[in-house]
This record gives sequence, C-alpha cells and structure tokens, in this order.
Amino acid sequence: MLLNLDKVRQYFPALASEWTFFDNAGGSQTLKKVVDRISEFLLSSDVQLGASYAVSQLAGERLALATRGMAILINANSFKEVVMGPSTTMMLKVLSICLGQTFTSGDEIIVTNCDHEANIGAWVALEKQGIKVKVWQIRPDTLELHLADLEALMSPRTKLVTLTHASNVLGTINPIKEIATFVHDRNAMICVDGVAYAPHRLVDVQDLDVDFYALSFYKVYGPHHALLYGKEEHLLRLPGLNHYFIQQTDIPYKFQLGNVNFELSYGMLGLCDYLSELAQLHYGDKTAPDLRSQMVQAFDLISIHEEELSDRLLSYLNSKPNVRVIGQSKADRKLRVPTISFVVDGMNSSTIPAKIDQHYIGIRYGDFYAKRLIEYLGLALQGGIVRVSMVHYNTLEEVNSLIEAFEQLF
Repeated sequence: MLLNLDKVRQYFPALASEWTFFDNAGGSQTLKKVVDRISEFLLSSDVQLGASYAVSQLAGERLALATRGMAILINANSFKEVVMGPSTTMMLKVLSICLGQTFTSGDEIIVTNCDHEANIGAWVALEKQGIKVKVWQIRPDTLELHLADLEALMSPRTKLVTLTHASNVLGTINPIKEIATFVHDRNAMICVDGVAYAPHRLVDVQDLDVDFYALSFYKVYGPHHALLYGKEEHLLRLPGLNHYFIQQTDIPYKFQLGNVNFELSYGMLGLCDYLSELAQLHYGDKTAPDLRSQMVQAFDLISIHEEELSDRLLSYLNSKPNVRVIGQSKADRKLRVPTISFVVDGMNSSTIPAKIDQHYIGIRYGDFYAKRLIEYLGLALQGGIVRVSMVHYNTLEEVNSLIEAFEQLF
C-alpha cells in the first residue's frame, strides 16, 4: 500500500509554498491539526489549572487528555511517565541534575561520540561532582556502535549509558532494545535521545525497555515543545526541581519549573488526530480499532515511503565517485532514517546549500550540534557535512528536483 501524498500534504499548509523542505531534521513543518488544537485551547480555555470554575476544569481536562495522548504515542505504561517541557536539551539537563543527585563521586556514566550535544553535555557537566564520564565511540570503519566496545567500558560503578536512537547526522538506527538488555544485565540504566528517530518510526518505550527517553515535538510535526519519558519507579524516587512544597510523589509536575506550556501540550493531540486519520484514509474498514494500533498502521506506511525517498537519493549519491555518504549507504528502513549526510571531494560543505537555495530547495550544512562526531570524522575543516533530511510528506519528484540541482554542482 502506497502513501497517498496528495492527501498527506493537505494536512501541512506550509507545503503549498514554492519551497521544498529538506531540512526536516532541524524542524518539520507543522500539522494544521496541531495549530487548530493550540488555537482551541487559547481561545476557549486559556486559564490557570486547578480552580473550581468550569473553564479551569476544562483546561485541566484538556491537559490530562494531551498527556494521555502522548503516553499512547510512545506506549508508556502510565501517563505519569510523560514529562513535557520546552526542549529536549532542557529536559535532558533537568534529568541530569535530578539523576545526578542520586549518584556519588566515582560513579560512572557512559556517553557516545555520535550524539547531539544535548545528550552529552548535560552528563559531562556531572564531572564537577566527581562523576566519571566515559565515551563509547563509533568504529571508524563501520561508523556504528558495537556492544563489545561498550562492554570494555562498563564496570560495577556504571550507573547510566546514554545514547541516541538514530543519529541526526548518520541517520543510523541503533539497536536500542538489544543495548537496553545488555545495560540492564549489568545493573545500569539507559537514557535514549529519540529526537532524530521519532518523526520516522513509532516509539515503543515498553518494548525497548528504556529507563528514560526524550524527543522534540517540533521535529514530529508540532510546535517547539518536548517530551521526556521516565519509568514511573525512577521518576518517583528522583528529587524534583520544583518548589519545596511540591510533593515528591507529584509527577510529572516536580520536574516542570513554572509548569508546562498548556496550549502546546494540548496541541500535540493534533498529531494523534492526524495519525488516526492517516490510518483510516489508507486502511478503510481494515483500520485498527484503537488509537495505538492506528499509529502503528500509519507509521508503517510512513516508513515504507521514506525508504523509497532514501533509496532514490542514496542511489544517486552512491553513483558519484566524488561523493562520500557519511553513514549507512543502504536505504533499508530497518537500518536508517531518511536523514542523509555526505561530503564532496574538493568542496567545502558550506558552499553547497547556498547554491541549492536558488532552486527553492532548503538543505543545510554543518555539525548539527553533533560537533564531537564531526571532529572525530575529521570533517570540521571541510565545513562539516551536507545534510538532506526528508520526512514522509516529501515526494520522489522533490528528490528528483534536488538531484537535478546537484548535477549542476558536482
């Protein structure tokens, strides 16, 4: 079954412009359904929660509905495991501060060298309190993380292993479920940055058995807002950052300084609406009966289409002898997401996107806050990498137009 792109694109008003958006890993276009939900909250329930009057009660019900919707999106065991906030960077920083208070000098944390800095710097900062931070490096030949290398780093003092689900540069999907089992068998916890994964595949925190998981809604067709998942047992025992009179058992509120943004949280129900309608549009009377199963159907369609997009672009890039793809060179949807990075021999990466701009196609170059990875790969002096990041609303025709533009450059 093929994704009905004409119908899909109607859900994203920005796509009616003359621009082709291939910088989606930096921020996807926003669903009108999300905007409608935000407007609905602001125009009919924009009051503080917790009062007895009806509008305040409505606002509280809407926030609770949104939290439950996001719990379904990631398959959390309870809505209490969903902590929403302003950004993944902020949520991981909050987590590191709270979790760090439970560690003692000499305890160890393992980070990778292929993550966005949000999931490295927050943990490295704990070195100031005597926490030892080790680095799990990708291998230079495969550009992948190997469990044998992780095993060599772990010790009885290892408390946490933190890594990305999919690299925002390499596009590679890491085998999180396998890694989580490995880490838990050695009595440590695992924290996963799912920002570059969540727009492309449906997250299932229970199946993955991760302890913590973070994602950004503005990469998943919503506003600048984010989500941190934590197993309820962990969130209950962690010290909070909120006011002293906020109860230890009051989750997620004890992690939400100044409270959560009500309207942006409620807006994300628009994503649930969209995924449900996407399933109904394509499956008809075979549509799954519940929202979570409809999400599974929708993301299955999404991943198949994105594999086609990846295959078209990767086939072209792999055919050019002066182009080197940085990451998995195959389009297999089990191995990568359609975030594709490359460099061109003899060309500084900074010179390429500006020449593509004239074709009304938006791409990007740089390190994408994965600076440690770009330096490890020796690409900093070349301006980092050129990144084409696609999502399911992109079309093969748009990819062909990009290839035509590239043909004029290299």
